[in-house]
Amino acid sequence: TLNLISTHPSTMRTVALVLALIAGATAFTPARQSAWVSTRAAPARGMVSMMAKKSVADLSPAELKGKKVLVRCDLNVPLDGKTITDDTRIRASVPTLKYLLDAGAKVAACSHLGRPKDGPEDKFSLAPCAERMSEYIGSEVKLAGDCIGDETKAMIDGMDEGQLIILENTRFYKEEEKNEAGFVEKLAAPFDLFVNDAFGTAHRAHASTEGVTKFLSPSVSGFLLAKELEFLDGAISDGEKPLAAIVGGSKVSSKITVLEALIKKCDKVVIGGGMVFTFLAARGMATGSSLVEEDFIETAKAAEKLAKDNNCELILPSDIVIADKFAADANTKVVKADAIPDGWMGLDNGPEATKEIVEALKSCKTVVWNGPMGVFEFEAFAAGTFDVAKCLADITSSGTCTIIGGGDSVAAVEKAGLADKMSHISTGGGASLELLEGKVLPGVAALDEA
Repeated sequence: TLNLISTHPSTMRTVALVLALIAGATAFTPARQSAWVSTRAAPARGMVSMMAKKSVADLSPAELKGKKVLVRCDLNVPLDGKTITDDTRIRASVPTLKYLLDAGAKVAACSHLGRPKDGPEDKFSLAPCAERMSEYIGSEVKLAGDCIGDETKAMIDGMDEGQLIILENTRFYKEEEKNEAGFVEKLAAPFDLFVNDAFGTAHRAHASTEGVTKFLSPSVSGFLLAKELEFLDGAISDGEKPLAAIVGGSKVSSKITVLEALIKKCDKVVIGGGMVFTFLAARGMATGSSLVEEDFIETAKAAEKLAKDNNCELILPSDIVIADKFAADANTKVVKADAIPDGWMGLDNGPEATKEIVEALKSCKTVVWNGPMGVFEFEAFAAGTFDVAKCLADITSSGTCTIIGGGDSVAAVEKAGLADKMSHISTGGGASLELLEGKVLPGVAALDEA
């Protein structure tokens, strides 16, 4: 008989991860499943990096039953007063929590929300998150009034197997961001083990992301964090070639380190957004009143040289949509990239540029996108971004691995209605960038080796 599923540990871990994501997805009431927890398989070659750290898939139900588990989630959702305006991050945390609950663990989720300044502030309470989480878990999720202290410990000790509570905002204590040892010990004290599923804060060495690993063993990744590493780190370090990156955004200064890292690893790099004009200025072209960072013109020249030295095709737009002011109702026209008149500013790629980018991406097997092509919030300057999103959706259906690396790119594909067509949408902004740069993320480094 054929052995249809390999019993090799790495294969079993992958199967468990996918099954947990599928199981968790059934708890989601919204009709459209979020691509943040897409069950689409990653390319096999990208598995290596994820397997470097243990995940919840390595822990059997027997190892979890009756155990008190601290889970660092990312519940930092946008609020309008007490109303959650986008619960994607809550939904993204469900698969890991469901897996633990179904195994009979006693689970307490912790998270920050917003930027409280001096202790507890009601507007930053996680109460709305606990209420919304109850809907997805299918049972009441109580909110502890604090994240440390005797009352919180008593609440945790009194939990039933398969019960979930949420601890109050960890950033109500300044010691959280300082990773202060005494606070860390109090936070970890009631628990048997730790699961980090908050990729969005994995680049921070805070008490709830890194500190608690010194007191809790095992300390493992959740399914969402493991999936982020699998796609983002796996794509860059071992993704199928040709590999392309699309780097947009307004400023060279904020993206130069990730840009340099990607140039060294990619076959093609597409540059979009406001930083195009610093590159055009570096080539000696007139840029009108477009955004140009004069201090980074030499940096742009160096990036072009780096691309040439690394045999990486650097793609800049050949035509530009320009406007006479930065406004939705501005007068617009399309000009060649080297013909931007005085008093006009570039706010999007032109149609020829988009055609060239689409053509360049068609042959790629792995594409990472971070940053929009233009000011997509204004309809007049959205075509460049949305057409690239459509291109990525099309090539994904043909087998290309497409990764949306956080930030405005996520908002763009969501607005285009194409989020569920991508291979993976990252939950991290700064964390995504740092991982693409090749940096070590403290919240990941602290976890147990596989």
